[in-house]
Amino acid sequence: MFIRTLFFLSLSLALSVPAFAFDFNLQKALSVAQKAQKASKTIEEPEEIQIGHGIAANLLGASPLLADNKVQQYVNQVGRWLSLQTERPDLPWQFGVLESSDVNAFATPGGTIFITRGLLQKLDNESQLAGVLAHEMTHVLRKHHLMALQKGARLDIASDLLGEALKDKGNPEVLNKAIKAGTEVYARGLDKNDEFEADRMGIVIATRAGYDPFGLPAVLQILEASNAQDSSLALMFKTHPAPRDRLSLLDKIMSSRFDAYTAPTQTDERFVSAVMQRK
Repeated sequence: MFIRTLFFLSLSLALSVPAFAFDFNLQKALSVAQKAQKASKTIEEPEEIQIGHGIAANLLGASPLLADNKVQQYVNQVGRWLSLQTERPDLPWQFGVLESSDVNAFATPGGTIFITRGLLQKLDNESQLAGVLAHEMTHVLRKHHLMALQKGARLDIASDLLGEALKDKGNPEVLNKAIKAGTEVYARGLDKNDEFEADRMGIVIATRAGYDPFGLPAVLQILEASNAQDSSLALMFKTHPAPRDRLSLLDKIMSSRFDAYTAPTQTDERFVSAVMQRK
């Protein structure tokens, strides 16, 4: 449909320009259409992981990992248990806490998830942590960042990415462009619908894992009650829908459907031991 639209657009333009211009415009239109067709194809898992590792390295260049092995191991323990409740348990999932006072969390394609020290310190229990991690994991499961990259007017990058370059053990120049473009998505933020979907699915994943389904809504309430002028929240509020909007949608979806799921108590000691002692 996209190629057909471009063809007829070129044809209508050709009726009002000299013949020599028609050949040029049609060729250009078809070239763009071919790139768009390639850009709409699915990025295969090896390339997804490769891009994600590059983006994760860029994020770590801005904020290193928190120098606390106990906290890192604990967050990985929670995250890996959550990953077993998903349809992609075999991804190379890894989880890390960034040494940053900013309040935020990030997911990169292929299964690398980061939460900042600033956000971790705002949490009160493991169910809240699980809700945050499961939200970010949904971005990976639904390939939200890859789709944002493909939709982001970067047809040359997406086309090369999905062409023979990466299939032939990769083209470093193309890969670097894709990683750079992918990293820029984090400054702009994802589509609001992607964030709402991550909220919905994140709650399901956390509940499957035995956590309180209201863990993520509790985190959103914490964010809603925070000072909007706090600079540590600036990027979070810039790149995500308002917490009240997210809470409103979740309230409609959850209603009383999750009331039967009780909050676990055995996780409290682990959270207190690993996280609360740092507050």
